[in-house]
Amino acid sequence: MNDETRAATAKLGKAKAEPEGDLLTGIEDRRTGLGVDALKRALIDKLVYVQARFPQVATRRDCFVALAQAVRDRLLQRWVQTARTYRDQGSRTVCYMSAEFLIGPQLGNNLINLGIYENARQAVEELGLDLDVLIDQEEEPGLGNGGLGRLAACYLDSLATLEIPAIGYGILYEFGIFTQAIRDGMQVELTDKWLRAGSPWLIHRPNIAFDVKLGGHTEFQYEANGHRRLRVQWVPAKVVRGTAWDMPVLGYGVNTPNRLRLWSAEAPESFDFAAFNAGNYYQAVDAQIRSETITKVLYPNDETEAGQELRLEQQYFFVSCSLRDMIRLQLQRENSLERFHEKFVVQLNDTHPSIAVAELMRLLVDEYSMEWDDAWSITRRTFAYTNHTLLPEALEKWRLELFKRVLPRHFEIICEINIRFLDEVRIRFPGDEARLSRMSLIDESGSRYVRMANLAVVGSFAVNGVAALHTQLLKSDVLTDFHEMWPEKFTNKTNGVTPRRFVLLANPTMSKLIDDTIGPGWVTDMTRLRELEPYADDPSFHAEWRRVKAGNKLRLLHEIKRHAHLDVDPATMFDVQVKRMHEYKRQHLNLLHVVSLYLHLKENPNLDVAPRTVIFGGKAAPGYYMAKLIVRLINAVGDLIGRDPAMRGRLQVVFYPNYNVKSAHNIFPAADLSEQISLAGKEASGTGNMKFQMNGAVTIGTLDGANVEIREEVGADNFFLFGLTTPEVVRLRQKGYRPRDYYEANPHLREVIDLIASGFFSRGDREVFRPLVDHLLNHDEYMVLADFQSYIECQQAVSAAYLDSDRWCRMSILNVARSGFFSSDRAIREYCEEIWKVRPVRIELTNLSGEDMKFSRAVSGVD
Repeated sequence: MNDETRAATAKLGKAKAEPEGDLLTGIEDRRTGLGVDALKRALIDKLVYVQARFPQVATRRDCFVALAQAVRDRLLQRWVQTARTYRDQGSRTVCYMSAEFLIGPQLGNNLINLGIYENARQAVEELGLDLDVLIDQEEEPGLGNGGLGRLAACYLDSLATLEIPAIGYGILYEFGIFTQAIRDGMQVELTDKWLRAGSPWLIHRPNIAFDVKLGGHTEFQYEANGHRRLRVQWVPAKVVRGTAWDMPVLGYGVNTPNRLRLWSAEAPESFDFAAFNAGNYYQAVDAQIRSETITKVLYPNDETEAGQELRLEQQYFFVSCSLRDMIRLQLQRENSLERFHEKFVVQLNDTHPSIAVAELMRLLVDEYSMEWDDAWSITRRTFAYTNHTLLPEALEKWRLELFKRVLPRHFEIICEINIRFLDEVRIRFPGDEARLSRMSLIDESGSRYVRMANLAVVGSFAVNGVAALHTQLLKSDVLTDFHEMWPEKFTNKTNGVTPRRFVLLANPTMSKLIDDTIGPGWVTDMTRLRELEPYADDPSFHAEWRRVKAGNKLRLLHEIKRHAHLDVDPATMFDVQVKRMHEYKRQHLNLLHVVSLYLHLKENPNLDVAPRTVIFGGKAAPGYYMAKLIVRLINAVGDLIGRDPAMRGRLQVVFYPNYNVKSAHNIFPAADLSEQISLAGKEASGTGNMKFQMNGAVTIGTLDGANVEIREEVGADNFFLFGLTTPEVVRLRQKGYRPRDYYEANPHLREVIDLIASGFFSRGDREVFRPLVDHLLNHDEYMVLADFQSYIECQQAVSAAYLDSDRWCRMSILNVARSGFFSSDRAIREYCEEIWKVRPVRIELTNLSGEDMKFSRAVSGVD
């Protein structure tokens, strides 16, 4: 035996002699240790023993997966302890039902929440790797699209951070919504293949599966006993199986990972062997293909009948699986469902999951033989409903014939709920037939529709809006009849966003500066940011603040070059509007200002204005023609201005393609100005405005959504306000809004509109943007032209403020210092105390007892 062999043998012997520690908690072993050496060992272990790769041939993707799997082990250690604690304590559980969970990439966030971000960086560096490069390998999970899904993700983060027992329920979309590409200035939708290589965070639970009925008819029969109870049997046209996939969602600085449970559709019998043997090869797999379609894509285009049917099937599919999963969990502990509402409180995130009201009734009455009144009592004490929109078209409703065809039993149940509910209304408001018509769950006008928002309100014990103004408008306008019926149901819960992802992870240099200035701890107590206020007038702090912002702008500059292939001047003001492309968001108002500024600079090259880079980002729904035309105009204006040498260093327009959570990490910290310019009374809340504020951007906006509360928090001097108020909008609409009058009365507005109409931005083609111009002049539902002049004047004030660097820096600091109210932790505490009535459950990492190590279920043969 040579010296080298002896050394290796001695080292091996030493390793074997070391104590292994507890099976779950460990002592800095490769599965559970949080130190640098443990993380290095874990990464190599996963690379070799899970992926069967060795370092010399491992790709960046291989290394990312290995690190992610190592981190997942640490999450699962805590997850098992959490599940055991919840089981032992029988904790009341919040179930958050949402069609979207825009969770974003998970590796960086999990490293932050575990408190090992720097350890991981050192570990991979010692292995010759770059943590930033590995984090960048992670695909954006295609589980959501806009603010609704991002809010759901923020709330899961806060629920875990506050140690609240919770389960998120949604859909495992195979392809998400779409990947946006810009070709010839136009949006092109490409398949979002986020799952093509799998996800290291997803855990398949094939044994947790439910068969979901769709279509068909119902049959009635009386029980063959003395009670002669009428029973209803649903005979479906098809059956789809939903199987569970779990993703752990870890809280910050705690041992609580809650579960995000997503459902994937498949056929109960995926392969027709008889058809295959008969030579019908396509028929052999046809059932599987049709079943899997349900969870292929987020928000299928619902302009067609088939698209509407698929969307309704999607919503029912995940709701049915989720409720039956809750029932399964309840029956593991108790032998009845009488206390179901005590174990679970279900939050309906907008109207998408509102069919849950009828489905729980069906399950309780049809499947578990409960009396109607008892089932209705449980149902109404189980659900709470969050409304997210003031737009009538977004208050979901389904054409009656379509609904009956897809969900025949639920139609019968909704009709029964409606009959009983309208009797209540008649007693409360006798003789008011118009009120009955407005409140009915069935819209009897025209084609006749099932009103899902009405169903959600009637079937829930609490209804909330998501900003003070939004809730007030729900009470006074959208849901006023229901508020008059049940004023005690309605509350406001202003939205919030998680500072872990959108400050700690996205803006590490600002986070460190805050730590160095006021100390740690603010990330879970955002009110402490007020301690920054004395530094708003400190010149040395100003210098550090500007240094942080400049670094963040350079980082975004690199990403713009990488994805939009443009060179951007970091010395310009970064004026940013990134959000879903929709007329009510008024990206075209922003664009009219860009054209206005361009004209002014052409007329007066020496104009003393702040140089700007105007950055847009967001996806237009595939079937939304006008939103896609706005995307095209943004790119056309940007292209022409980019080719004008006189604009260099003065004005530039950038469209950042495929805006998502991953790109948001770079955009929010770099922004100087946040555009929140929807028409007053149209935006429910807005959460992008909060993320910008937390990262030091100053807001230009209307008194709409959460802008109202942001302005109250930061002070009028630190917010740029313009535009009509909600009462002024109402009065103008009642008076008869004529957008062309504003065009005729304002020469500069006319000049801007005429320049677009002339084909100046479309190489002389007057037809390209004619529909957009005609719509603005003749319809303009969102009053862009009415707010134009106020917006232009406000932008001039923005420019003057930005040129005063000390004033701007002070405003930026105070925006951050006064952003604490908009933490999702605050919002979740309010939900817990005022709606859900749940308390935290502390999770401790403890050794397994002898009792814990008994394989009771497996030994007993229970599946």
